Amino acid sequence: MEIGKGGAVITKFRIEKNAKIPLYVQVKNNIKELIKKGELKPGTKIPTERELSKELNVSRNTVSVAFQELESEGYLDCKQGKGTFVSEIDEALKKESRKERLLKMIDITLDEGRSLGFSIDEILAIAHVRGREKKEILHKIKVLFIECNKEQGEYISKQLSTDLSINVEPIVLDNLLANPEKYEFLISQSTIIITTFFHIEQVKKLSDFAGKDVIPIALSPHLETIVKIARFPADQKVLLVCKSQTFANKVISSLKSAGISHLEIDTFLQARNKQSEFEKVIDDYKYIITSPGHQHMTSKKAKMENGNKEVLEFNFKPDLASINLLKSALLEQRDKKNSISL
Repeated sequence: MEIGKGGAVITKFRIEKNAKIPLYVQVKNNIKELIKKGELKPGTKIPTERELSKELNVSRNTVSVAFQELESEGYLDCKQGKGTFVSEIDEALKKESRKERLLKMIDITLDEGRSLGFSIDEILAIAHVRGREKKEILHKIKVLFIECNKEQGEYISKQLSTDLSINVEPIVLDNLLANPEKYEFLISQSTIIITTFFHIEQVKKLSDFAGKDVIPIALSPHLETIVKIARFPADQKVLLVCKSQTFANKVISSLKSAGISHLEIDTFLQARNKQSEFEKVIDDYKYIITSPGHQHMTSKKAKMENGNKEVLEFNFKPDLASINLLKSALLEQRDKKNSISL
């Protein structure tokens, strides 16, 4: 198998489908080993996720998770529109943090402002006023997130609110379909509707959303969550605690896509079972996965029953492309609000 235009020949990946080690970990370790040995030199272009998944006969998600972790550790450098490359020496150290970039932008603004004759106090006062104006404009933009699962809807809404610096209100799809009158006013005041690709067509068909921007987003599990679950030993049963079967199915599907097939996962649905039932079954499990918002409660109970338990919250997040799309949509709405106010 060859990687890159330079024809860097590498040994075949040692992928063992029946091994207890998750497939993505095997892909990651093979690439990392080749980089450390110098067989994959800095600047070498790596095959795309699609190409490598086909070559290795594994899912694309398996390769994607491996690439993400290698990039986070500084071994790979993913360049938008160009591909994925082996990082240059000390590339991880060269990457500036978001805060450092912001500080440089502030320094440039201060220098430019002073060159125009403004004092630093005047620049700060102008920036403060401008910031309040932008905040008021964003406050007028109403955003709704429609999701079939309450737990995930509330968690993703909080994430989006933080990422977009705007309040995002969650709505459970089944509740909306069962009682649309309850949400009529909220929908009429909304500017942007967000939902997942799974529900985009269904939401668009609802008459209440006619003429409104309905934007689909893609969700992916947190890489850290996948990594921690992959490290659970195969000889231990795992309990998945959540409210709905829909969420449970998404978690199990995500784990399979990441190549994690060495675990025996049992599901406990809180919506169907009483707390007393949970107290009966928890003793049989050392590893517990929960839906968003339930880790603290489950951890507290686990500690009461047996302190030797590991409780992990399974979280999904919007991918980077979805966040950028939403930011563009918000900028358009902000510009419309600006033009109206003028």
